[in-house]
Amino acid sequence: MSAKISPGNALKRPTKGGITTDSFGTEVTTGPEQEEMPIHAHLSQSNYYLIVLLGHKLMRLPFMSTIELVDPELRDALALWPLLPLTAESLMRRRADALELIAAVPKPSLPDIATDEIHVGSAFGAKPIRVLTYRPVTSNDPLPAIVHIHGGGFVMGAPEMKDAENRLFASELRCAIYSVDHRLAPESPHPAPLEDIYSVLTWLHANAGQLGLDPARIGIKGESGGGGFAAAAALYARDRQGPKFAFQHLVYPMIDDRTAVRKDLHPYVGEFVWTQENNYFGWRSLLGEEPGAAGVSPYAAAARAADVSGLPPTYISVGGLDLFLEENMIYADRLSRAGVHVELHMYPRAYHGFYRATNARVTKQAEHDNREALRRFLHG
Repeated sequence: MSAKISPGNALKRPTKGGITTDSFGTEVTTGPEQEEMPIHAHLSQSNYYLIVLLGHKLMRLPFMSTIELVDPELRDALALWPLLPLTAESLMRRRADALELIAAVPKPSLPDIATDEIHVGSAFGAKPIRVLTYRPVTSNDPLPAIVHIHGGGFVMGAPEMKDAENRLFASELRCAIYSVDHRLAPESPHPAPLEDIYSVLTWLHANAGQLGLDPARIGIKGESGGGGFAAAAALYARDRQGPKFAFQHLVYPMIDDRTAVRKDLHPYVGEFVWTQENNYFGWRSLLGEEPGAAGVSPYAAAARAADVSGLPPTYISVGGLDLFLEENMIYADRLSRAGVHVELHMYPRAYHGFYRATNARVTKQAEHDNREALRRFLHG
């Protein structure tokens, strides 16, 4: 017996069948032999639960109650995330909402940091790539640098998303940051975003002397979908005759398309913020085909790489309730087994994007860990 759940609705006449999902809710199966019975779903910010009436029995389905597992200091921030599911119909609205949110974030006043917007020529014949730059006004020595890739599930976002953080990192870590406005799927599927990112890397290396950069200390950093692009770019650079990344700093990276179609997902991940449904849309948009199919390129989905040896030192962080938990932990284990230096952090009771709960202790700890890992990558 299954029923689609949406906040505040009382659902009746569920149908029989297996556990499936769609863009607007979750279908839950209690067994193919059960007769149709009423289901009442009660969803609120403080208490999410599902009660299924099976004859005279009440059954509580714990995998629909993960709000109880969320760190209490992170729960209020869930209201900041959009409830509108990510679909072809909602994409333009979601993009516009994200840009509106970005514009509302205040910029820190840091007179020691110079910012600029430049355009870098594509190494693949595409249009020039817009890049936001951040660097100390003065420096006596060549600077280490970060190529930053914004999040947005491959289909949304802009480098302005991390503008405030990039200003602070450039100041605190004494480094240059180049935040890439790569092309977005589905309008520009793989390999377009990867080509934009790699073009910026090759341009930085070719112009390192003029830019005052140390080419041996140029790494890549990304969050969520941007973390997925960063991991893929590190693999691509490894396999090309050309410059390599000195490190990869991946915050809850989106690296495995198979998570979008898995039937055996961890029962307590992916309920909040970035769901399996959203994940499916992001991967389908990037690949231009069904996620989970044979032959998906590792330069699109890094977890597909047969060989992960020779990659740069890696930092990975993820929340314990994040949809990407298992794919991130598996990737870290594979890197370690291949002789790659790996630092892995798993933050218990944290969902995808929990950094928006800025005052939570777990967020402050994660921000500290991220910053110090970058400091070690950049300065030893």
